Amino acid sequence: MTQDTNIGGASGRFPATHWSAVLAARSDDPAERARALEAIAAAYWKPIYKYVRIRWSKSNEDAKDLTQDFFATLFEKEYLDAFDPGKGRLRTFLRICADRFVANEAKAAARLKRGGGAVHLSLDFDAAETELQRASPHLQLAASPESMDDFLEKEFIRSLFGIAVDKLRSECESRGKQAHFRLFEMYDLESDGGRKASYADLAREFQIAPTDVTNYLAFARREFRRIALDCLREMTASEDEFRREARALLGVVPE
Repeated sequence: MTQDTNIGGASGRFPATHWSAVLAARSDDPAERARALEAIAAAYWKPIYKYVRIRWSKSNEDAKDLTQDFFATLFEKEYLDAFDPGKGRLRTFLRICADRFVANEAKAAARLKRGGGAVHLSLDFDAAETELQRASPHLQLAASPESMDDFLEKEFIRSLFGIAVDKLRSECESRGKQAHFRLFEMYDLESDGGRKASYADLAREFQIAPTDVTNYLAFARREFRRIALDCLREMTASEDEFRREARALLGVVPE
């Protein structure tokens, strides 16, 4: 799916205020804090892994260890308490933290070993590495910080969209709407750069009416838009930031 997907729909409506992982990460409630940290890690571990591989010219195995240790340290040392949403975006803060962490990796590793009981995240590094290798002809190792800012932003968008697609798949399966998701997957996700099947072709393949293809796709797109905006809202600290991010990342235009 391309970045200019019409996430906002025709009206550009925003969802009602939702829970923010950015704010909850500093909660005094351990359960709320844990939920927030899990959401942040889910959205950012893959961009950070790829960032470390490219920006710091690290091997696959070294980048795996650094990513695990970075998030463990970030959570255990409560570095997110120092994040000020009024001064910048979360991904910029995480990039700066990651750069400092990698630059001091020997000391960071020693602290984790002395402390023991480090947080362990279950992460699919193989999938992240496959994505990185597909893009590697267009990337340079040890790229400039400016280009890496752009790289990290694009990877965050990719990660957010991936989470939204997975949630849409799960919701469609639980509601018995697998055909809705599969149509969305085939028509909107898998056809970039190639010829799209016609609605008539899809209707024959799924043994439904062409009007049903229209309705199924409309449903899936509407739900994807809702889920993507919910995911983005979790990663912002205010309605103003959410609106700015939605416009910049997802092409949504407020009313």
